[in-house]
Amino acid sequence: MREGHQGTGPGAITPDGCAVDLYERLAPGAEPDVVAAAVPAGATLLELGSGAGRITRPLVERGLRVTAVDESAEMLERVRNRVPGIRTVQSPIEILDLEERFDAVLLGSFLVHTGDRRVRDGLLAACRRHVADDGCVLVQREGPDWHTRVPRERVDPAGCTVRIASAEPVGDGVDRVVAEYVFPDARWTQTFLSRPLSVAEFEDSLRAAGLAVETYLTDDGTWARARPVLGGSAA
Repeated sequence: MREGHQGTGPGAITPDGCAVDLYERLAPGAEPDVVAAAVPAGATLLELGSGAGRITRPLVERGLRVTAVDESAEMLERVRNRVPGIRTVQSPIEILDLEERFDAVLLGSFLVHTGDRRVRDGLLAACRRHVADDGCVLVQREGPDWHTRVPRERVDPAGCTVRIASAEPVGDGVDRVVAEYVFPDARWTQTFLSRPLSVAEFEDSLRAAGLAVETYLTDDGTWARARPVLGGSAA
């Protein structure tokens, strides 16, 4: 298990504390519509951190040509079950190098908020490395009160109560977050480290990777579209 991360509940648990069976159950929500509206029709899209394919299938159904990347073999097996014939790649995101470019690269699931700055820089470098010069990178970020409005909960359309139980500082600007997922027949928890980022810190992190925020795609600012800075880092 990755340091600072933990997961409990039935089925396989990935090194970052994600439960495979849980993520297969959760509903896609509005994310596929946000992504599809932000990229050209029929675009090639590299989905970094696909998990069990929660939004992969809806993106394919919207006509996008998706390559799904995840470090978990169990997660990718679920993706292939959902989308037969899809191209999948098992790899940590930060070391991925497919030696090809895509119309769009997707970094969702608040991965940009990882507690380890080096990992965050690696994630964004992978985005820059794989985006075409005229392409875009879509990044999902936390809302401004995500770490302070706790505890809170919502009901997922799949019938799961999703509860952010706590977000406690552990030093160096990082919080330990505990999330609970309760279905009528099963319960999971996930503990992970998350670093809050102001808008300026978020944009500076992208800029250091050779990416510039072009626009925010949602009213709450949780989805951003960035463009490669030509001549910027793609290493």
